[in-house]
Amino acid sequence: MAKVPAAAISFLVSNSLHYVFGRTWIYRGTERRIVRGYLYFLMNAGVGLVATIALFALFVDLGLQYLLARIVASIFVGLLLFVLNAVLNFRAL
Repeated sequence: MAKVPAAAISFLVSNSLHYVFGRTWIYRGTERRIVRGYLYFLMNAGVGLVATIALFALFVDLGLQYLLARIVASIFVGLLLFVLNAVLNFRAL
């Protein structure tokens, strides 16, 4: 059962690094405070996690090959998360 905590830890670590890099390189001029921005970022990541799983399941049910379904879901969700973070979190769009 160590796989579940490992997945949760990897989710937090990867999204924490993503937030640091995004705030440092992409949205350098954001005015939102770090802690609040991080919390918004994690909420958006949670939305992304649910959307990825839902789209992946939908595409597989529609008959799309496993890997292709994962790639297509990732593209859609990646764009969604970029917009969510740009508009709601960093207010850059």
